[in-house]
Amino acid sequence: MTIRTPEWVKHAVFYQIFPDRFARARRPVDQPAMAVTLEPWNTPPTLSGYKGGDLWGVMENLDYLEDLGVNAIYLTPIFQSTCNHRYHTHDYYQVDPLLGGNEAFAELLAAAHDRHMRIVLDGVFNHASRGFFFFSDILENGPHSPWVDWFKVEKWPLSAYDGNLPANYASWVNNRALPQFNHDNPAVREYIMRIGEYWIRQGIDGWRLDVPFEIKAPGFWEEFRDRIKAINPEAYIVGEVWKPAAEWLDGKTFDAVMNYVFAGPTMAFAAGDRVAMEYVETPDYYPYPALDAAGYQAKMEALLALYDWEIHQAQLNLLSSHDVARALTVMGDDVPSLKLAVLLQMTFPGAPCVYYGDEVGLKGGLDPDCRWAFPAEVNWDTDLLKHHQALIQLRHQYPALRTGAYQPSIADGYLYGFLRRQDDEILMVLVNSGDSDHEIDLHQAFPQLKGDWTLLYGPLTTTPSLDERSVMIVPSRSGGVLSRVGTV
Repeated sequence: MTIRTPEWVKHAVFYQIFPDRFARARRPVDQPAMAVTLEPWNTPPTLSGYKGGDLWGVMENLDYLEDLGVNAIYLTPIFQSTCNHRYHTHDYYQVDPLLGGNEAFAELLAAAHDRHMRIVLDGVFNHASRGFFFFSDILENGPHSPWVDWFKVEKWPLSAYDGNLPANYASWVNNRALPQFNHDNPAVREYIMRIGEYWIRQGIDGWRLDVPFEIKAPGFWEEFRDRIKAINPEAYIVGEVWKPAAEWLDGKTFDAVMNYVFAGPTMAFAAGDRVAMEYVETPDYYPYPALDAAGYQAKMEALLALYDWEIHQAQLNLLSSHDVARALTVMGDDVPSLKLAVLLQMTFPGAPCVYYGDEVGLKGGLDPDCRWAFPAEVNWDTDLLKHHQALIQLRHQYPALRTGAYQPSIADGYLYGFLRRQDDEILMVLVNSGDSDHEIDLHQAFPQLKGDWTLLYGPLTTTPSLDERSVMIVPSRSGGVLSRVGTV
């Protein structure tokens, strides 16, 4: 079959927002449910406390996101819940009142679309919560509940809160706060399908699907795709799958996955032995062991061999997320390492995704430390922000960086180089993760490409050698992008 992914995703730069931590509304809000006591914004994040970020706060910062170059937003869960991360869904049709409710989301969606920005929501369909109405009825009425078959009850009585007693029902990772749906029940299946359809009809641009591999019901995700695409063929469906995901990316289920298989090796090359191992031994994405250029090239070539090219152009390429320590912290708080990783991210096939705050140097270890509130401007690393802006602008400016062929071409010590080519547009990216400057004669490396290269970005310098060939000097711990317009 011919695989097709949404065209807009190939040209997207995503920004992942954890709504409780991004921005509080500055506008006056007359919402009693929001008139509550909150944690101070700049104090360390806790597992249970709320900082009070809301969707009007996101809307008020669309100028900032537009200036950054973002044209798509991925929101972690926004539906009514009793936890700050909102993966404990109470009602899939109601936006959490602390975020501003359905009214705030409708305003944000309209404002984003006015700027040609897309919005992708987080779909948590493997499990609900103890407060989900249908499960609450089971807790109240036991085997007499009309919805007893919506979940996986093992025996009676259920214990939803007392950890000294067996829960007696299936829950995700044995967390009794997260009862798992019985997806083999046709009513449950239909209920979830209609949730997906409802929000697509409201105008969202896609779904990021939480732990989709936990749902074993045959044909579930194939049906989900068919029904979503029937409403909007350009809706983006991206699964949270951490490992190689060929079974999910055959054109019948997802358009893409969160590309942790890209993130791990990219940080292993950019940071090398600077990686702080205490932050990466638990998550399943491996920014270790340290890689030289040849090792990184091998990883990227193996990744590119996994899927159809159409899939690669839609992958969600991240370095950080709400589930892992922030990239800067993972790489030993070394800003040059993060800059190298971002250079590789913004020039790789697929849609780059920036986790809120990474672009201004926000640090953070494992959950909940990776979920700090967005810092005040006085605490921004403005040089790092400009680095993101410049590379995102290049990505938007040159089609080859979005949909052009990716050709690894140089792997010499710690110097990695590749070409992005589309029609007569040829760009080269050089990344030196080593501690010494590296010289390379581009005419010798690419004798078939006649003419000079133009530096688009980075601290690279060019000096003519005795035989009038162009020698490029790539300083240590840096990289850049060059352009060559012409034919072979």
